[in-house]
Amino acid sequence: MADPDSAAETHGTVVVRGTVTRTNPDAIVAQIERTRENLAQTIDTLAERVSPAGNIRRLRQRALEEAARPEVRLALAAVGLAVVGVTILRIWGRRRK
Repeated sequence: MADPDSAAETHGTVVVRGTVTRTNPDAIVAQIERTRENLAQTIDTLAERVSPAGNIRRLRQRALEEAARPEVRLALAAVGLAVVGVTILRIWGRRRK
């Protein structure tokens, strides 16, 4: 929408990003192509964000990054050791009966 206080004449011109240029079919086609490419990239980005496979891949990558942290590895080792200890105690407890 044109600004009524604007000094730019809009007859026979195209406004492109705040500047007024002469109507040039090649420039218009180039602008349309750039807009089309930007729209295609935006659609691809949105499709990747909502893709179930993409979500699973991102979750797996995040889990691997978290598991690589030293404090998480230590906690997992402690939990594993506790599970093995409880299992051994249960097996020995059954044998004594």
